[in-house]
Amino acid sequence: MPNPISTTIDFERDGLQHGFLKIPHSRNDSAWGSVMLPISYARNGDGPGAILTGANHGDEYEGPIALHALANSIDIERVRGRVIIMPMMNYPAFQSAQRVSPIDQLNMNRVFPGQPKGSITQLIADYITTELLPMCDYVLDIHSGGKTLEFLPFAAYHELEDRRQQSACEAATLAFAAPWYISLIEIDAGGMYDTQAEEMGKVFVSTELGGGGSTTPATAEIGKRGVHNFLVHAGILDVAPIKPPQPSVKLDMGQDGAYVFAEHNGLLEPCVGLGDQVSKGDVIARVYSTERTGSKPVKYLASSDGIIVGRHFPSLIKVGDFMNVIARIVQD
Repeated sequence: MPNPISTTIDFERDGLQHGFLKIPHSRNDSAWGSVMLPISYARNGDGPGAILTGANHGDEYEGPIALHALANSIDIERVRGRVIIMPMMNYPAFQSAQRVSPIDQLNMNRVFPGQPKGSITQLIADYITTELLPMCDYVLDIHSGGKTLEFLPFAAYHELEDRRQQSACEAATLAFAAPWYISLIEIDAGGMYDTQAEEMGKVFVSTELGGGGSTTPATAEIGKRGVHNFLVHAGILDVAPIKPPQPSVKLDMGQDGAYVFAEHNGLLEPCVGLGDQVSKGDVIARVYSTERTGSKPVKYLASSDGIIVGRHFPSLIKVGDFMNVIARIVQD
């Protein structure tokens, strides 16, 4: 059975189009209804292709802002090839301001390559895998921390078995021109959009541009500049790149203890902030019991030298929650 998603976009036609992916969704309030996922498409002749996505998780906003801005401003006369723009890739999650879809409770970034006979999230993933990714050479997936995480604004690539592909991903990551860039070690790469795109041979770049379930003028601007520069680097946008205020600084997570996780429930007191330098053994957080007063807090120590790249955002924390990630600055 083929995937039931259809589209109002004609991918063979030149020009700029704004339309939808139409995903059948029968429900109590709309028996023959559909989820209408907004999508824009710019094509001008032959050339490389790129797909740009935001809101893979629905509570992350730098991507949607940057890609809405692109859809409103892209000059088709400056395009060489094609650009697929999906500001709200996980549209049901975005509409509900949640990390995962309220329809099927699935994490978009853990269901790839998707299923053509699956639930809404699986259908979207399958359509991207089978219909959209084959058109493209370059993939940019813009993330931030959502409601529960906050990061230094960085762009990222992964270490790959194909070193030529990895070099191309690193070059595109550097071209994005975030304040920081990193070779990212994932906690769990299974089912990720990243993994799917990389296994298909694409030049893939991801980001983490802030968090806390909101955005700032600074991180929104980083996203918009990065999208512009990514397309210029890909040879799709025939304009000059936008120079960042400062060159990107490379970070490395390749040491033990990069991730710190909570082993206690309670009230989190951060003792260091994003960008702070820490040494192995430094106190980076305390967790207080919320069940009684007078209990001494549990201290969490840095298990390696480096800077704080990411943190848990809410002040309440549970056993197993991510607390911090530490990376070291790579000196040229």
